[in-house]
Amino acid sequence: MKTGRKKAYENMEFIRSRDARALRILSEYLEPAARFEHHGVDDTIVFMGSSRIVSRDQAQTDMERARDGGRDLAHAEQRLLMSKYYEAARELAHRFTVWSKQLPDDHRRFVVCTGGGPGIMEAANRGAVEANGTSVGLSISLPHMEQSNAYTSRDLAFEFHYFFMRKFWFVYLAKAVILFPGGFGTLDELFEILTLRQTGKLRKHLPLVLFGREYWESVVDFDALVRHGSIRAEDLKLFLMTDSPDEVFRHVTGELTLYGLQKPGATL
Repeated sequence: MKTGRKKAYENMEFIRSRDARALRILSEYLEPAARFEHHGVDDTIVFMGSSRIVSRDQAQTDMERARDGGRDLAHAEQRLLMSKYYEAARELAHRFTVWSKQLPDDHRRFVVCTGGGPGIMEAANRGAVEANGTSVGLSISLPHMEQSNAYTSRDLAFEFHYFFMRKFWFVYLAKAVILFPGGFGTLDELFEILTLRQTGKLRKHLPLVLFGREYWESVVDFDALVRHGSIRAEDLKLFLMTDSPDEVFRHVTGELTLYGLQKPGATL
């Protein structure tokens, strides 16, 4: 490594080196913390789900193109079916944002937060923006990932290098988490949060919702885990599974009113 008369924090060759990894990790805590404090974001409602689910309008357009062009019609039909989750996420984010803006608090409470990408993440950020609210995006730099969606608030659009720091910020600020159908990333986040709740590592009350009963019951057999003795039956009470946006809204706002309003700020 080259040396010379240069302050260590101005030496980008050093900052990007293996020796400075601890500094890079720390920066992914300190810089977001400063931004959240500056913008008065105390806590969030986190939406997670697949980046591959598109809006109903886009899915219908894709269906028409598939019919006209003789393309994979089955794939287009599946995208149209799954688009209902995009619209549900968009609706719920809008409703939560309207609700939170009516709370008697100077700071921004229960701000919609996503992974900042397309799909369900875009839908939730979009719903928040359509309600004239603040919207957080915690994106991750990946080799073949699409860019962040256009609906995150400019000063609250983050890009992380380390997955574990991104996941820290998801949970640290969260006062509720809603998981829509998704792939490996969504499943990873689901089971990490369930593990934190099951083991008592989360001291705060954190409502957890799985939206899309048909999807979740076909992908994860929670009852089988109970039958095999891998989890206890009472562990199934760690989350709510539903297909109803109204039930999600009632459940989450009810839980936040009971447990979240009195304790602003990030806690684990």
